Amino acid sequence: MIPVEFAILAKTVSLLTHIVMMELRLSYFVFFLLLKHVNGDVSFSFQEEMKRGSVIGNIAKDLNLESSKLSTRNIRIDATGNRKRYCDINLSNGDLIVADRIDREELCGEKLSCVIKRDIVLENPLELHLLSLHVQDINDNSPQFKEESINMEMHESALRGARFVLEEAHDADVGHNSVQQYTLKKNDNFILSVDGNTIELVLEKELDREKQQEINLLLTALDGGSPQRSGTVVIHVTVLDANDNAPVFSQAVYKTSLPENSPVDTVVVTVSATDADEGVNGDVTYEFGHVTEDVKRVFSIDRNIGEIKVNGAIDFEAAMTYDLRIKAKDGLGLSSYTKVTVAVTDVNDNIPIIYVKSLTNPVPENVSPGSEVGIINVQDADSENNQQVRCSIRNNAPFKLVPSIKNYYSLVTTGQLDRELVSNYNITITATDEGSPPLSSSKTVQLSVADINDNPPVFEEQSYSAYVTENNKSGSTLCSVTARDPDWRQNGTVIYSLLPGEVNDAPVSSYLSVNGDTGVIHAVRSFDYEQFRSFKVHVMARDNGSPPLSSNVTVSVFISDVNDNSPQILYPAPEGNSFMTELVPKAAHGGSLVSKVIVVDADSGQNAWLSYHIVKSTDPGLFTIGLHSGEIRTQRDISESDSMKQNLVVSVKDNGQPSLSATCSMYLLISDNLAEVPELKDISYDEKNSKLTSYLIIALVSVSTFFLTFIIIILGVRFCRRRKPRLLFDGAVAIPSAYLPPNYADVDGTGTLRSAYNYDAYLTTGSRTSDFNFVSSYNDNTLPADQTLRKSPSDFAEVFGDCDSSPEVGPCTS
Repeated sequence: MIPVEFAILAKTVSLLTHIVMMELRLSYFVFFLLLKHVNGDVSFSFQEEMKRGSVIGNIAKDLNLESSKLSTRNIRIDATGNRKRYCDINLSNGDLIVADRIDREELCGEKLSCVIKRDIVLENPLELHLLSLHVQDINDNSPQFKEESINMEMHESALRGARFVLEEAHDADVGHNSVQQYTLKKNDNFILSVDGNTIELVLEKELDREKQQEINLLLTALDGGSPQRSGTVVIHVTVLDANDNAPVFSQAVYKTSLPENSPVDTVVVTVSATDADEGVNGDVTYEFGHVTEDVKRVFSIDRNIGEIKVNGAIDFEAAMTYDLRIKAKDGLGLSSYTKVTVAVTDVNDNIPIIYVKSLTNPVPENVSPGSEVGIINVQDADSENNQQVRCSIRNNAPFKLVPSIKNYYSLVTTGQLDRELVSNYNITITATDEGSPPLSSSKTVQLSVADINDNPPVFEEQSYSAYVTENNKSGSTLCSVTARDPDWRQNGTVIYSLLPGEVNDAPVSSYLSVNGDTGVIHAVRSFDYEQFRSFKVHVMARDNGSPPLSSNVTVSVFISDVNDNSPQILYPAPEGNSFMTELVPKAAHGGSLVSKVIVVDADSGQNAWLSYHIVKSTDPGLFTIGLHSGEIRTQRDISESDSMKQNLVVSVKDNGQPSLSATCSMYLLISDNLAEVPELKDISYDEKNSKLTSYLIIALVSVSTFFLTFIIIILGVRFCRRRKPRLLFDGAVAIPSAYLPPNYADVDGTGTLRSAYNYDAYLTTGSRTSDFNFVSSYNDNTLPADQTLRKSPSDFAEVFGDCDSSPEVGPCTS
């Protein structure tokens, strides 16, 4: 009955254990459902060892997100540091899929609940959700005993009912998939007793060393999975003389703490067990029970004294606690077990790590202050205060860090950016934890500023002046304009052009052109100073931005004069073959004004500064001409011996380089009485090579007209004698105003007619016959020029001779 009772008891215990495990799993599930509901986070439960690509659940559905916006919001699972993500998100439909092998035993060991926690990060706007992945155990591990065989020595004196503790089997699975029951192959001496995690061989029948010195028992451990897995161990019992006391530990559980980074050979704890037996039966040795290889790499135990020391690196971030199972065994094989729990305390040995999760680079220079340009995440593997981190920007830049969700920061602008002032920023971010002493780290983020066309071209000068000499060559360079644009690339490329306009009613493009690339201004045609002396154009500088910006500048073109116009003689006027004759009273005193040569020059400045010279005269000492006025005056009083016929050849020169000149002839008659003119006419009218018939015709005409002419002269003389004769000493001669062209104003000393001379009559023109015009001046001191005589050249050819046998001289040559 005893074996049956034990079997029933074992099944009852197994059933109760299964129920408890199911209740625990149900409570964990309800707890995480409530946690999800309260915190709004996402939780999924799935089995370990699922194939890569297997769908766990749908993130978009749980977070109420539109699948079409997952990609634009850059949804991702954040696995900071060296941690694996294990899962990925399908951006097309929001499915959460397996990305890496998930082994619950590797992740959580013997823990009943295995939860992987990761962050789900969304941008635009920034959101952070906690993702809890509950990994469910599958029956993928068989129960295993520490050794393939267990050697036990028992004295034959052992009493019936004696119990011998066996080391339990280890199953990496948990819950129902872990070890649920043990079975012992049927034998004559032993039965199996299972109470929780305690497995004991119970001696049901006394041993008899003389009958059987060795007994082999087969112990099988079974889990509760489906299909069920099992593990076996052979128990080899050697029957000895009595050793009836097993070692006993001083504590059932040893608890201690150990700072991480403790050096090797640091003593963690010393376990102690005593055995009441003596001799070999009381000699106790210590060893690790069933522990992982990782534990053996970290800790070591002294076999004789039970001292546990540090054997490798202790890292709080790798493991916060260690559970060590220690076995004490006496010399004859009796053993007992205890548990050592080592709690690892955190040391501030991890610097904060800065991660740039998102960065807008380059940043447009017209971005408004307060705009988010990056997302920064800071991680510290330490715990509690050692994990608390403060972030700041070290250098003086128009950026700041704004705390966001959890350990995330937004990098935002604090002012207006200007690429023309600063085109690149090296932003140094410093993270410091609150440990003692504090640890910090820095990361430099390089941020470029993108150019915006916000600067128009600016000319180096407010206005430009160009100077060019008239008669320039077409295509000659006048000047160069330069505009600067501080923008970049095409926004700073400047193109020059002329603004539409007119110069002298002609398009400006017919006068000037500008090189669009260099700003060099060229003359399109030759300029004439006498047409216009200056003009203004407007040049536009435009960049290649979008939209383009531009600015204008005024270019003043000044044309300088060249001596390219000869002096133009206005009086005496060269009209056909006629010429003017002035009458000089015989009573004229020295210095009297008898006539004036009127000349203009289209040039300006010294090119129009005229000088007058008498190059030929009948009596060189009788008349003189003003060097710069052109006034012909008597040098002395007129005498009876002076010839009545006076011929002057006047040359007018300008002051240009080279000088240009013109000449004219002036005919003077010294006479007070017009009655003498016919005689002169008869004497002078003698053409060379004239025929006799011509003289006869002239004589007949003279006789027929003499009487009438004589009457007219007598009447004229009587009329003139009634007026008091006026002698000129400093007055002005009667000069026809018609010889002075419009737009010419006299400047004293330049050789042009003075504005002070005013006349009320002028000579007649255009007749080969004698025309007489009696004029009077408004100036009382003016010599009366009432006897101005105009005749044809043939009438006076002999009177004035032939210009000293010189070739025929016309009225004006230039």
